[in-house]
Amino acid sequence: MSQAYGLDPGQVKRFIVVPTLTAMGSQYASLSAINLVLGIAMAESRLRYIRQLTDDGFGPARGLCQMEPATHDDCWSNWLNFPQQAQVAAVIRGFIGNLAPSADLMIGNAPYDFAMARIKCWRDRGMLPDWNDAAGMSAFHKRVYNTAGGAADAAANVVHFKAAIAA
Repeated sequence: MSQAYGLDPGQVKRFIVVPTLTAMGSQYASLSAINLVLGIAMAESRLRYIRQLTDDGFGPARGLCQMEPATHDDCWSNWLNFPQQAQVAAVIRGFIGNLAPSADLMIGNAPYDFAMARIKCWRDRGMLPDWNDAAGMSAFHKRVYNTAGGAADAAANVVHFKAAIAA
């Protein structure tokens, strides 16, 4: 296992990401999507941190994928709570034992964390990069998941997406 990551990327992929995305439905579980969300977690938290670290303590981002509460809430309010998404919303609610959706649940619940990351990426509705396009995935991560004002560096993060592809 690489010392660059807190958890083994291959195990996270095999035992968390693949079953989570598969449970959501085949349209969510392409090899591109699997590699993308694993790479997001590797770039965002190094598969090590379940709460964002800052110089002053903890920041707002939660889970291995480091999603902020406002993003989490937007996914529910403006997409998952619509009748057209009832099937996938029910699967995602199943990951949290039918508790009320809360960003804090991403801290200790990796399937919920990865499912919410996949929904954030799904909502972009653009084509995902090819399953083996690390540079494309890193650029997608920066554009869709992190945003222009975020701290992610698309060029520097290619290494994490290469590792996700290889895992």
